Amino acid sequence: MNTSTQYQAYISHDGQLSLDAEPQVVPDGIDPSQVLLRVLHIQSAGSGAPVLVHVRDDRTGAGFDIEVMPDGTTRPPGTHPTPTAAEAPAVPPADDLALRLAAAHEAGRAHDFETAIPAADALIQEFALQYGETAPRTLKAAQFRADLAVLEGDYAYATASWTWLALTWYDGLGPGMRLTQVAAGNAAWTWMQLTQEEAVTSAPELLSMLNEVTTPDRTESIRAQIEARLLQATT
Repeated sequence: MNTSTQYQAYISHDGQLSLDAEPQVVPDGIDPSQVLLRVLHIQSAGSGAPVLVHVRDDRTGAGFDIEVMPDGTTRPPGTHPTPTAAEAPAVPPADDLALRLAAAHEAGRAHDFETAIPAADALIQEFALQYGETAPRTLKAAQFRADLAVLEGDYAYATASWTWLALTWYDGLGPGMRLTQVAAGNAAWTWMQLTQEEAVTSAPELLSMLNEVTTPDRTESIRAQIEARLLQATT
C-alpha cells in the first residue's frame, strides 16, 4: 500500500496545533497529538491509503515522521509487514462493499448511469448503516454519487450533495483542510450550472455553507459571481 500524502504538523510550546500551516482546534483537556491523529485518520480512511506526517513538537523538542493507517493505527515510515499465508485473514464482509463500490466506479466511468447511480445510492445506505452517516467510507461513496450527478447533468442534486459534504468535512476536519475546500468549491461550481429558478431556490443554503466553512479572502470571487447572478435573476 502506497503512502498518498505527506503533511507537516507543528505543536507549539503552549499546545497549539497546525497542520500544513492551518490552525486546528484543540478542545480543552485534549492533547493536540490526539487531535492530529484523528484528523489524519479521517484523511487516510477517506482515501484508503496511509498518510505520512512529519511532526515537530516544541513541547519536547522532538521531530519525527509517522504513517497513519486507514484503520487509525500508526507506524514508523517504511514499515510494511507481509503476513504469511497462514496469517493472511480471509476477505471480511466489508470488502464486498468495497468491491461493489469499485464496480460502480467502473460503470460511472463508462457513463452507464442506469447501473452506477442505483448502485451508489444502495452503497451509501449500507455504508451509513454499517459505519455511520458521516463515516469516511460513507462520505467517499457520497462524493462518488455527487460526481455521478455532475456527469449526468443533475446539478441540483450535485449542489445539494457537495454543500452537505462541505459542511460534514468542516465538522470533522475544520475549514482549512483540502477536502472541505474542494467540496465547497464544487458546490459553488455546480450551483452556477443551475437554471435561474433552481439557483435562486438553493442560494441561501449555499451562501450559508460558504459563510461557515471558508474564509472571506478565499470566497470573495465566488461570492461576487453568486451575488451577480442573483441580482440578474431578481431584476
